[in-house]
Amino acid sequence: MRASTTGRVLHDPRGGSFWFDAGAACLDFAHTGGEGRYAVFETLHEPADLAEWLARSSPAATVTVPVTDDDLAAATLLRRAIWDAAHARAASRPLPVGAVATLNRAAAEAPLVPELAADGTTAGWAAPVRAAQALSTLAREMIELLSGPLSGRFRECASDDCPLVFVDSSRPGARRWCAMERCGNRHKLRALRARRATDP
Repeated sequence: MRASTTGRVLHDPRGGSFWFDAGAACLDFAHTGGEGRYAVFETLHEPADLAEWLARSSPAATVTVPVTDDDLAAATLLRRAIWDAAHARAASRPLPVGAVATLNRAAAEAPLVPELAADGTTAGWAAPVRAAQALSTLAREMIELLSGPLSGRFRECASDDCPLVFVDSSRPGARRWCAMERCGNRHKLRALRARRATDP
């Protein structure tokens, strides 16, 4: 088990990639793909993909029980619930009833159990480690965000054509962009061009 870290490289199907930190592991998970127009971003195509994501992202859970198709289906349901709830909270709308039910159902499963190593200085997850436990841990994190002190800090990227959502944990709470290197810079360039166009 490593220290909790968030953020991941996102790839744009039109080309390019950038680092995006959604501020929480559950929100990073929400950006692993989707349905409809977001299907082009899908990264969880088969159970092995889910196992890999869980191992290399927070909560860094290397599953010891094979991930099944049912686990993958549960993961995509939870991902959609996190996405829908985050966007609703960012827009100050009531949370979708279905998303709340899915979060609660996933959180009701047993979570990952930390286990201190014999040396007393490192820890891991107590075996057996199941995908359902990792999903429960992610659902519980989302519930804590929605009901805790950061509940008013959910934001959607301020760019008109970027749906990425994050929780702003910065002290001033003034984060506007998914990433400065992407939408933030694009905004600056557009503003600069607009000023130049109006300069005498």
